[in-house]
Amino acid sequence: MEDKNDIMLKQLFEQAAQQQIEDNGFTERVMANLPERSGYSVRTLSRLWTMFCLIIGVLIFWLASGWPILQGLLAGGKQMLITTIEVFLITAPTTEIQLNPWVVLLMLGFVLIFLPYQTFRKLSATL
Repeated sequence: MEDKNDIMLKQLFEQAAQQQIEDNGFTERVMANLPERSGYSVRTLSRLWTMFCLIIGVLIFWLASGWPILQGLLAGGKQMLITTIEVFLITAPTTEIQLNPWVVLLMLGFVLIFLPYQTFRKLSATL
C-alpha cells in the first residue's frame, strides 16, 4: 500500500514530465553543433588515459622506491595485527566479558568468507 505522500509526489513528477519548456529550437541547434564522436574513439581515449595513468603510477612507485616502503607497511601492519590479537587474547579472560568461542568462529567466518563473497557477487553483477 502506498503512502499518501508517495502518491502526491508521483502525480507531481508526472505533471512535470509532461510539461514542455519552449526554447525556440535552442536544444536542437546545440545538439546539431556538437562534434561527432564514435563509440570507438571514446573507448580508445578512455583506454589511452587509463594506460597513461597506470604508467605514471608505476613510474612514481619506482622513482619513490615504493617496494621497500610497501614491504615495511605490510610487515608493520601484520605485526600490529598479531600484537593486537595477542593483547586481546591475554586480556580477554581478565575482563567480565563472556567470550563464546562459537560466536568468535561465526564472526570470523562472516568476515573472512561471507563478506568477500557478497562483495565479489555484487561487483560481478554490476560489471
